[in-house]
Amino acid sequence: MHSKQPIIAYVERFLRLTAEEVMLLGAGFTATHRFCVVQGSFRAYVTTDEGQEHTIQLAIENCWISDYNSYISQQPASMFLVALEDSLVLRISFEEEERLKAASHTLETFFRIQAELSAAFLYRRLTTMLTQTATERYQTLAATQPLLVQRIPQYALASYLGMTTEFLSKIRNRRVLAKVEPVQPNF
Repeated sequence: MHSKQPIIAYVERFLRLTAEEVMLLGAGFTATHRFCVVQGSFRAYVTTDEGQEHTIQLAIENCWISDYNSYISQQPASMFLVALEDSLVLRISFEEEERLKAASHTLETFFRIQAELSAAFLYRRLTTMLTQTATERYQTLAATQPLLVQRIPQYALASYLGMTTEFLSKIRNRRVLAKVEPVQPNF
């Protein structure tokens, strides 16, 4: 078993965590569940050896989140999963999901559709990260996911978009100024 992650050790200085709560916090443990956000928001991220965080996924209402590589392969997780707001989730274990898929073609179709939507989303995200500038990435996200941009803390949003919080602040300030500045007549 891996040593405790720093965030888990920190929280446990104040209170004892259940195994499920540790899974929500720590890389290195197998993701035995995945979660559908009913209310609130979550962030899944990885850290480098130097401690730099890279947000892989953000989730708000009606989104599923987990360390999918760990969940599907039932191998140790590489991501941390944390709530960004007070949240309510539905959770399903790997075993429960497998049992439901085996018992019902309709439920198997539901989970397949969810997997396909996730794969397509991740493909678009990867393409965006590789082909767009930081400003274009923000503009795309703001246009396609305005609630995400409004609700997710700036540090998590910047990490998700692959930029610093300072650069994200500059982009946001330019957008606000562009909306406020009156258009000069062209004579």
